[in-house]
Amino acid sequence: MRPFDTSTEPLASTEISTRPARGAALHFQSLTEVSGLIQRGALSPLELTRAMLARMDELDPRLHAFALPMAESALQDARRAEAEIAAGHHRGPLHGVPLAIKDIFWTAGAPTAAGMAIHRDFVAHEDATAVRRLKDAGAVILGKLTLTEGVYAEHRPPYAQPTNPWQASLWSGASSSGSAVAVAAGLCFGALASETGGSIKLPSAANGVTGIKPSWGRVSRHGVFELAASLDHVGAMARSAADAALILGAIAGADPCDPTSAPGPAPDYRAALERGVRGLRIGIDPAWTRHEVDPATALALEAAVEVLVGEGALAQSVRLPDGSDMIWDWFGVCAVETALAHEATYPARAAEYGPALDSLLKTGHAMTGMEHQRLLRRRDAFARALDAVLERVDVIALPVLSFQVPTLERMARVDDDLIAGLHRFTCAFNMSGHPGIVLPCGSGPARAPIVFQLVGRRFAEDQLFAAAHAFQRVTGWHQVRPMD
Repeated sequence: MRPFDTSTEPLASTEISTRPARGAALHFQSLTEVSGLIQRGALSPLELTRAMLARMDELDPRLHAFALPMAESALQDARRAEAEIAAGHHRGPLHGVPLAIKDIFWTAGAPTAAGMAIHRDFVAHEDATAVRRLKDAGAVILGKLTLTEGVYAEHRPPYAQPTNPWQASLWSGASSSGSAVAVAAGLCFGALASETGGSIKLPSAANGVTGIKPSWGRVSRHGVFELAASLDHVGAMARSAADAALILGAIAGADPCDPTSAPGPAPDYRAALERGVRGLRIGIDPAWTRHEVDPATALALEAAVEVLVGEGALAQSVRLPDGSDMIWDWFGVCAVETALAHEATYPARAAEYGPALDSLLKTGHAMTGMEHQRLLRRRDAFARALDAVLERVDVIALPVLSFQVPTLERMARVDDDLIAGLHRFTCAFNMSGHPGIVLPCGSGPARAPIVFQLVGRRFAEDQLFAAAHAFQRVTGWHQVRPMD
C-alpha cells in the first residue's frame, strides 16, 4: 500500500488510520510523547532526526512541503542536543525534537525566499526572533516549508504547491500549506506558520491539524517576511493542542527588536492545559454557525460544543457583530500595507510577480487615503464590538470553512462565493487581532477533515489551550492520520 494516495479518487476507508498516538508509528507520535522519550533517554535525538530526514526523502518529492530541506544543519542540531542531554543539560520540552519553519523566517546562513523567485538568494545575517527562540529551546530545525508567493495567494515556480496528504485532489490550504502538510504527513512534530488572512486556520482545516493563531503582537515579527504589518500573526501548527502549546510557549513574549510585540512575558501555556473547562462560557451565534454553512460542518461543530459542555463548559447564545464587511475590507487594508512592504521591488520588478500578488499591489497603489481610512474605521468598530461580546463569554465557537475542504478544481475557479466562504471565519479575526485555535472534530464524505475553531479574548491563548486540550482529551479526531 502506498503511504499516500496521489490519485484523484477518494481514499478507501481502510486507508485512514484512527489509531491513538501511542500506538502510531514514531513519526506520527505527538511532540509531547517524543519529548518525554528523549528526556528519559529512551530515544536518541540523532536517530530520530535521521528517521525524519529519511521520511522526508521518501515522501516529500510527492508532497512538496519543504522549500529547503536542511539535513546537514539538522544533524548538527541533533548531535548537539544529544550531547547536552547526556551531560545533564536539558533545555526543556523541545530539546532534540525535529520541527520545521515556514520559509518566511530569517535563518542565518540559509536562504529565505518567501515563495518568491526574486528572493531565492537572500540570506539573512541573523535568525528571526521566533527561530532563535526555538534554537535556544534546543529544537532541531529540519528545514524551511513551502508557501505561496510573497505569503499571499498563489503557489508560483520554482516552488510547487504542497499536496494534501489525505487526497491529492483536495486543496492543501493558503500560504502556510507547507507547514500543515508537513505536520499532517508526519514529516515533523510541529511547525512555525503565519497568518494574515487565514493562513494558519485554512491549511489546518484542509489538512486536519491543530493550529494556533495567537493575538497580534503575542509573537515577535522580527526577521519575518512581511505581507501586511498590522495583519501578520506568527503562530504554530502541531498534531495536538498540547504540542502547539509547547511551541507557542517557546516563541511568545516581548521582543525589543519588534516594538509592536506585546510587553511582558506570555502565560505558562503548558500549565494552562490542565485547567479544564468547568464554568467556561462558550458563545454560539447561529447566524454564524448555521447560516450558509455546510450541514456536516454545522453538525460537527454542534457535537464539539456538546463535548465541551459535557466536560463542564456552559454554552450560551450570543450575537456577534456583522463580519461581512471584514471579508472584503481585508483586501484593501492588506493591499496598502503590502505595497509598502514591497516598495523596494515593486513596481520596479513587476514583471517577476505573479498575477494575484501583482493585482493586490496595484490595488494598494491605487487606494486613496480617504478610502483606506474608511476601512480602518470599520475595522476598529468590528474589533470593539467583538471585545464587547467577549466580556460576556470566554470563547466563541465557530466553523473555519463554510463548506467542505474544496478541491483544486474548485479553487481554480475563483468567484465571490469562494472568497466569502474562505474569508468569512478568518479575515475578521485577523482584522481584529483576536486569537483562535483550530481543532479537528470530524470527517467529511470524501474523508476530508472537518474542524472547528475557538476564538478568545486578546492575549488569552492560555484559555484557548485549556479548552482545546479538554476537548482533545476525550475525543480522538486529532489522532486520525493519513495512512502510514
